[in-house]
Amino acid sequence: MSEAPPSTSRLDPLHGVTLKALVTWLVDHYGFETLGELIPINCFTSDPSINSSLKFLRRTPWARTKVEMLYIKTVDRYLHD
Repeated sequence: MSEAPPSTSRLDPLHGVTLKALVTWLVDHYGFETLGELIPINCFTSDPSINSSLKFLRRTPWARTKVEMLYIKTVDRYLHD
């Protein structure tokens, strides 16, 4: 299991969390293969890297939203287990 997620505010779990920290934590937690299964987008399934994922997610709001929602669900589960 990966380390604890970056700290977040109680009201907004994304407060103070950069996209890079969020994606890095998800990759450390799940790995690109599982991320690609959970969110089937090319930046996770085709020659994935943190940098290429960040570039795509910064340009693609719908994909970023999916990644942020997965992060929130995962952190919530992680903190309440």
